[in-house]
Amino acid sequence: MDEEFLVEVADPGAKPQNVVFVLLDQFTMLSFACAIEPLRIANRMSGKSLYRWRLAGEGGDYATCSHGTALRLDTDLAELGREDMVLVCGGTDVQAATTKRLLNWLRREARRGISIGGLCTASYALARAGLLDGKRATIHWENQDSFAEEFHEVDLTKSVFVIDGNRMSTAGGTSSIDLVLKLIADAHGEELANAVADQLIYSSIRTDQDTQRLSIPTRIGVRHPKLSQVIQRMEQNLEDPISPAILARDVGMSTRQLERLFRRYLNRSPKRYYMELRLGKARNLLMQTDMSVINVALACGFASPSHFSKCYRAHYDTTPYRERGSHGTRAPA
Repeated sequence: MDEEFLVEVADPGAKPQNVVFVLLDQFTMLSFACAIEPLRIANRMSGKSLYRWRLAGEGGDYATCSHGTALRLDTDLAELGREDMVLVCGGTDVQAATTKRLLNWLRREARRGISIGGLCTASYALARAGLLDGKRATIHWENQDSFAEEFHEVDLTKSVFVIDGNRMSTAGGTSSIDLVLKLIADAHGEELANAVADQLIYSSIRTDQDTQRLSIPTRIGVRHPKLSQVIQRMEQNLEDPISPAILARDVGMSTRQLERLFRRYLNRSPKRYYMELRLGKARNLLMQTDMSVINVALACGFASPSHFSKCYRAHYDTTPYRERGSHGTRAPA
């Protein structure tokens, strides 16, 4: 790059930061690419080797991502330097990819004081290793319910990324960009981070205060403040459902008015919409955890397992037991 376009960094004499990307089986390529590309661009925009990286994984041979592409690894899960940074890249079926060997390696490196982050679903692996106990963290919204049920010691947030001491986590997708831009800014200045964002055509840098999901009006395609308020309360109270009468009263409506509002904009009753939210959470828990069907039912506001099974079958055309059986059991770790 021409010198006139180079960006001055805050500490031009700083040693290069070594970043080790640990690619789990079926990792998400998007999250990985969104983490490694800003590092490459930071080197280019500064004219310096600010970052070096290598790819690691069990066996040290190849790692296959969720869409089937295999990447050649540079190293097995070996001992790292104390100044290295680890970013674990997760993806689909992260429970099976979180092996005993990976957990032991993470714990060993953590004891040596190394900074470790989990991209996308890899927060699960960090939590399973006990590295997020007592810390704030995030994970992809689809995994939030199961994560919250399994790891009570973790302060789970809905942020796009979280940095808590020497632990980092992202929600997946493009949130890796936001995390890495924050790391670049902290180490080498805002000017370089902004220059990297410009190269990425990334015009809206998010902070750890931004949440990962679209707003309720955007998700449902309706901008009605009272409807949004009711749906928000529903989503926040899946384990202990609130009656439509109380939901209506709390937004200054009658039960009949609330019923008409849901029928008009969502073509279903408030009761039916609430049921679908609870069943959606139940399906996530069945697919992503080892919780018993009875405990899944209780976590989603069903007092009776038989009632839960009946509602589940009516909505998904299969029983909770068959759903769990079709997904298989998780690999022990």
